[in-house]
Amino acid sequence: MAKALLIASLSCLAACTGATVEEVSRNFGPADPRPGACYARGITPAVLETVTSQVQEVPAVRHPDGTILSPARFRTVTSTRIVQDRGENWFETPCPLRDRDPVFVQQIQRALQVRGLYGGEINGFYDVPTRAAVQAFQTPLGLESGTLSNESAKALGLVALGRGA
Repeated sequence: MAKALLIASLSCLAACTGATVEEVSRNFGPADPRPGACYARGITPAVLETVTSQVQEVPAVRHPDGTILSPARFRTVTSTRIVQDRGENWFETPCPLRDRDPVFVQQIQRALQVRGLYGGEINGFYDVPTRAAVQAFQTPLGLESGTLSNESAKALGLVALGRGA
């Protein structure tokens, strides 16, 4: 029954005319990648500003002698605006990390452990605790990502200075 329904659906789709299918293209890397380099995408979150203010709806009613007969009425107005748009940037990352090389991941874990950022097991898995430690290391350097960048790998002594990863 299900097979017959699938064949009927495909036949119906094949008979349709006039519909055009456009190719979907997505950019899975930087616009100008360096040959042989590996990349990861970083997201910079948008910065929002929320302003809350009191707006007078009805003014106070006063007696000619100045006493207040009824107080003013206010309403709260809240507005939010984007101060900085969300950003997307590509950065180079060591290729052994992309390949999930367990020996390289263990080196990352040890380097972060020595700096007091990683308290997990040296297991060679790029798991949640490892990502959190990498992000804790990179955030002060201006990159909020749990994926190790080449610059951070150099700072940790995992990639030779001046050489690609």
